[in-house]
Amino acid sequence: MKLALGRRMAGISAIGALALTLAACGDSASGDGDGTTDSTDSSEGSELSGTIAGSGASSQENAVQGWLAGFMEANPGANVTYDPTGSGTGREQFINGTVQFAGSDAALDGEELTAAQERCGGDVIELPLYISPIAVVYNIPDLNDTNINLGPDTIAGIFNGDITNWNDPAIVEANPDIELPDLEIVPVNRSDDSGTTENFTEYLAAAAPEVWTHEPSGLWPVEGTQSGAQTSGVLGVVEGAEGTIGYVDASRVGELGSVAVGVGDEFVPFSPEAAANVVDVSPAAEDATDTILTIDLARDTQESGAYPIVLVSYSLACGTYDSEEHASLVQGYLTYVASEEGQNRAAQPDVAGSAPISEGMRERVTAALDTISAG
Repeated sequence: MKLALGRRMAGISAIGALALTLAACGDSASGDGDGTTDSTDSSEGSELSGTIAGSGASSQENAVQGWLAGFMEANPGANVTYDPTGSGTGREQFINGTVQFAGSDAALDGEELTAAQERCGGDVIELPLYISPIAVVYNIPDLNDTNINLGPDTIAGIFNGDITNWNDPAIVEANPDIELPDLEIVPVNRSDDSGTTENFTEYLAAAAPEVWTHEPSGLWPVEGTQSGAQTSGVLGVVEGAEGTIGYVDASRVGELGSVAVGVGDEFVPFSPEAAANVVDVSPAAEDATDTILTIDLARDTQESGAYPIVLVSYSLACGTYDSEEHASLVQGYLTYVASEEGQNRAAQPDVAGSAPISEGMRERVTAALDTISAG
């Protein structure tokens, strides 16, 4: 679902976090001469050299560390960095040319896409290379090893400030086997312009429209709440006090408890498989193209075993770059990210626990990456 949002433009951050010295593959990093891509075969052809920088979604941070490490192991030589500044800042830095690629938990809206096309001098590439559940996390030490069941209306009521105690009748009814404490609920949200927030509010608006009457947005719409900047900020607030509840990329749950979300007549905990299920039943966005592979997620699905609070984080790139160096390095790095090896690395539980893209999606991503060139 593409949304025309009024985004708050964040300031420019220094690019440098997560910097690793990397190399790229093959002679063009886009194929082996027969029209196919083999990102793991880096032993043939000349090495790529130079530097590219990326920034954006902090949700991807663990996955990006894995991708950079894997790319480095196979291809020592090039220098690639990624700064987890948040989706809003990443989109802004990509549009203004500060970075060569970006990560975003929300697709570019209409104005952003137009601006990005102007920056790129033509086609923009949007690729769904990181698929992960958004976990609704809570801090109740005696119950952090339990999945508390919450239906969509209850989740919306909590984050809207209508349900304020953990022993509220709506929560008790859904959890007959759990002794819930008489404890104040403290909702925690992102304070920055966040793709995770946009995905979460899209779910609330679609699955609980009578309770959550706010428009989906990357900026939290409820005033007077507890909040934290970026994923780490939300985690810090949730971990710092009992009774808190927040929403974060599932790779960052750690020792916190997590909610099993009501879907139809069942409650579904997050998992890569459950996230993949909802992506599989979701159509392409209305304005998707051969290089803009955006998805209209079925947030209100009743599909058994599907987890509907899913984050699809896009990698943004230009179809044309001013230099061969930037074109080849962006193409080579994202080809590794999209490869079976790269996706499986991020899916490892000790990396990010994400859901790998399907083979059919990989073929479409590869075709889009093959269009990258130097102007």
